Amino acid sequence: MTRAFYIGRFQPYHFGHHAVIARIAEEVDELVIGIGSAQKSHEAIDPFTAGERVLMVYNALEHLSIRHYVVPIEDVRYNSIWVHHVVSRTPRFDVVYSNNPLVIQLFREAGFCVKESPLYVRERYSGTEIRRRMIEGEKWEHLVPKPVAEVIKSFDGVSRLKNVSTSDSNFSL
Repeated sequence: MTRAFYIGRFQPYHFGHHAVIARIAEEVDELVIGIGSAQKSHEAIDPFTAGERVLMVYNALEHLSIRHYVVPIEDVRYNSIWVHHVVSRTPRFDVVYSNNPLVIQLFREAGFCVKESPLYVRERYSGTEIRRRMIEGEKWEHLVPKPVAEVIKSFDGVSRLKNVSTSDSNFSL
């Protein structure tokens, strides 16, 4: 049995992520999906909480025929210990899929098999672009699986994003 690890911020989860995960699912038996930067929320580039992102991913993958686990992963300030941090919070995995150069480097240095996951129509399926559309009041729902749009609407995520994107709210407490 082969279990893979794939991490993303999923701010929000979109069809690009969905295509990559579907492709990974063809190659492995189980998949651990890490919700990266889990401690971040209520910011312009990270508007959604870890729990909200877990729901987005879980609901979007409900019909995927692969056993999967969705695990929040907080950032650590030291890249040299990040892989150990990830491993300590997830079920064991055999292979890592990523297109992030730092993630690839860190996991390779730690002795993991790493496969690069190509971006899927990046210019269209980008969290940055989807958040921009939300802020500007443009259509965005067609860029995410329906269950993701439903999760975002359930807590009025677009209003939150608009509120935290205003200049007066861009400060840390």
